[in-house]
Amino acid sequence: MPASQGTVYAKTSRFNASLDELLRFHQDPRALATLTPPPIFAQLLRDDRRSITEGEVEFRLWFGPLPLRWIARHEPGPTPDSFADVQMRGPMATWRHEHIFREVTGGVELTDRVTLAHKPGIWGLFTRLAFDGLPLRILFAFRHWRTRRALA
Repeated sequence: MPASQGTVYAKTSRFNASLDELLRFHQDPRALATLTPPPIFAQLLRDDRRSITEGEVEFRLWFGPLPLRWIARHEPGPTPDSFADVQMRGPMATWRHEHIFREVTGGVELTDRVTLAHKPGIWGLFTRLAFDGLPLRILFAFRHWRTRRALA
């Protein structure tokens, strides 16, 4: 099974919060665990970020007894009010997750845009089941719901 050419997924929500509040929430090392839906558990192993747009984070995602190690580099996103985390090591062939913030009347609009591709073989099958299609939509619906709750 060859690696896929890549998929782009995006979810946008509006939050009754300031840009600073949303950025502070995403900078908090506890945000990863807060934004990870059960039955998956996130374990932060290392957070070497110097800012929201610079540095690395290493974590482990537990799918029951199956651990997935992931190293992500944080870098500037496509707009001045955005950042991206890019998988440097992990289960995907490629993963770039952009967090794009835009101030709007009454709050901030957040667009999570993910560009991903799968590895060939058994890992590609697993990541298609865990990180694509319906599971990806569920993941980001959960993440936006948890963000809304955290900011309330």
